[in-house]
Amino acid sequence: MADPQIDGYIRFQDDTIIDASDAFSAHSINRNVPSSQDYPNEIGSQSSLTRADNGVELTSPSDSYYDVDQHWEMNYHEAAIFLEEGKNNEKFDSHPREPDALPAYLLVHNRWYYGLDLTTSMVLLALALVEDPAVPLFELPVGVHGMIELIALIIIGAEVTLKLRWIGWSTILKHKRTMIKCITLAIMFVEALTVLVRQSSHFRVTRALRPIFLVDTRHLGGVRRCIRQILQSMPPIFDMLGLIFFFVSIYAILGYYLFSQMPNSTYFDTLFDSFVSMFVLLTTANFPDVMMPAYAVSKWYCLFFISYLCICLYILMNLMLAVVYETFTNIEREKFRKLLLHKRQACHHAFCLLTTKQNPMKMRFRQFEGLMRYFAPNKSIRDVLLMFKQLNTSNSGALTLDEFCNVYDAVAINWEVQYAHIPWFHSAWMPLQRLCQLMHNLVMWAHFESVVCAIVVCNGVSMVYRALESYPDLQSAATTFLASWDALLFLFLQVIEVAVKILGLGMSQYLHSGWNFCDLMVTSLGLLALLAIYLVPAFTYGVVVRPLRLLHLFKMKKRYRDIIGTLALLTPLMCSTAVVMLVLYYFFAIIGMELFEGYDMKNCCKGTAVEDFYRYSANETSALGYYYLNTFENLATSYVTLFELTVVNNWFIMMTGYASVVHPASRVYFILFYLTTMVVLTIVVASVLEAFRFRIQYKRHTSKRDEEKLLHEEIDLKWEEIQSWVQDFHVLEKLRSDLVVGGIATFVGVRSRNREILQKRMYRSEIDQWMRETPLMSDSPVTTCKH
Repeated sequence: MADPQIDGYIRFQDDTIIDASDAFSAHSINRNVPSSQDYPNEIGSQSSLTRADNGVELTSPSDSYYDVDQHWEMNYHEAAIFLEEGKNNEKFDSHPREPDALPAYLLVHNRWYYGLDLTTSMVLLALALVEDPAVPLFELPVGVHGMIELIALIIIGAEVTLKLRWIGWSTILKHKRTMIKCITLAIMFVEALTVLVRQSSHFRVTRALRPIFLVDTRHLGGVRRCIRQILQSMPPIFDMLGLIFFFVSIYAILGYYLFSQMPNSTYFDTLFDSFVSMFVLLTTANFPDVMMPAYAVSKWYCLFFISYLCICLYILMNLMLAVVYETFTNIEREKFRKLLLHKRQACHHAFCLLTTKQNPMKMRFRQFEGLMRYFAPNKSIRDVLLMFKQLNTSNSGALTLDEFCNVYDAVAINWEVQYAHIPWFHSAWMPLQRLCQLMHNLVMWAHFESVVCAIVVCNGVSMVYRALESYPDLQSAATTFLASWDALLFLFLQVIEVAVKILGLGMSQYLHSGWNFCDLMVTSLGLLALLAIYLVPAFTYGVVVRPLRLLHLFKMKKRYRDIIGTLALLTPLMCSTAVVMLVLYYFFAIIGMELFEGYDMKNCCKGTAVEDFYRYSANETSALGYYYLNTFENLATSYVTLFELTVVNNWFIMMTGYASVVHPASRVYFILFYLTTMVVLTIVVASVLEAFRFRIQYKRHTSKRDEEKLLHEEIDLKWEEIQSWVQDFHVLEKLRSDLVVGGIATFVGVRSRNREILQKRMYRSEIDQWMRETPLMSDSPVTTCKH
């Protein structure tokens, strides 16, 4: 036998082959578990989780059957682990290689533990609401929140310990994310103990690192990919920022020598003030204020500021967006390539565990079904059969490695019985059939959609008329807008439209269209708003529901459909980006609270250009004097302050205020926050542009018919063919209700229209080239498969 430290997949010894004469007795012992009795002379590759240095010893035929069954079950389990690692883009060097490491791996890779890890991380983040400085409503004693923090860190530490159990301490340096998490965990654990012992908090800027634990959870894989893309886009951004800062510095020096001696000009008093003023001007927040003192002296000085904005803002900043867009496009393509090849390599590792010594290039249905019990446990035996048939393009009755590499796509398909031209109501009560057939014909009428749009337009005209009328109060206006005779009429027509479509198409086909789902939601909300205005007349906010009906008109124009389709493609990315922004806010909010909490901004900045913005009086108010509310006194107000800084309108007023009250170096905090958010938002804009361009190109090269073929699969299952695959009598009995005994049953599979599916279509020529350039079989000694 090969050295187990070199070859992770070692076949059983020849003496483990079971004699076929005992197959019946073994089958009678355990008929419900798919095992090697169906193929008594076929033994699979030995799992790295079940190997032993001294081989396998069998003491009796019954023990042989038991060991072989256990061997296959472990292979199924480990193969499913490989596929999970491929789907989650996890490195294969973190794969458990010893039997003792498997329990720790399975405990951590469990949906209940995923939920516990996510909940613990969110609790840890939420502690910022109850710690000093706390939101007054949620403030807790030091001992309470300190104990909660310690418990949360212990739970996270247990997960890290379990992970190190199977990846090993020696390989931790290869896992940068795990190493950073361990270091952060150790620092925060010591700090939490210190807080508990001292019973008081201290300067804890390291609390800003808590989002590391949240980002590392299994549910936030998209967020990690988003952060990775941001980091990969940083080199060209740094290059462009270097060029931009060069021009800012040049103009700052020139502005200092031009305007520092002018009266009433406080923007260029020193070189530092000049640089800050020109940097703020890059965001246009202080324009034209910064120009007016010089403009009052000479009209020609406007050329200085105009040329600066044209070069730095309109040329260089837009060039940075173009560079980031090009980089992001290449990153997206490379990310897709790497993930595709990584999944393909995972399929290879799993395939090695699911083939036999006698037939190492083919996978039978029995092994495929055993794999699906662990990898896709929610799939029925019928769905597993359909997946196997869909993958087996050669119709040989066994999967090759190339066929098996499409398993991820097969698992994502949802299968339904195809009734050909028989509608959903074919077996309903005869009067109901006639009604539904009438509704079906009405929906299929060529002018049905035009009639619906005409009704929506009339509804819009009615809304404009009602909105322009005069009303004694808001309640009367809301009641008239939602419950007048015309509003009730159009709402009734909405309900009729929805009912007609559901009866004519069936609920499943009706909800298949996103537009229909939107119509259903708007109609439901309209009924709720009508009910609310009758029961609670003061609830006037329901008026916003009726204008939503006009969304139906946007489906009439192709450009709107493309935009909405792009938004659908961008939904996962936008969710990940939103989490990244919240994490970024949390990081800067904690630092801001540690640096600026406790400073009173009322009537600050005496003698500065922003004095009026912080003027406060208990007896009178000013249109400008509310900036004292922008503080870092707790997490909630810090988030509001940071959002105002993100918008960059008058952000320099807050920066100048804190520079005046705390220290001039405080400007560094605000400038870093602006640069960070600007980088992230630039990448978000680039991602939106790339997604829109991708969709337009996809629509240009793909007809509606081609897209339907791409998203749908049709499979015929023959009963005789199924009998040759499935050897278990009980499984065949379960399939009788879904299949046509002695005949053919037809099924239709539907794929979700996601970005990955569309990318496979767009990059099909590149995919062929990638496959040729990257051999499927790995030469790595850890993953070599021998039979």
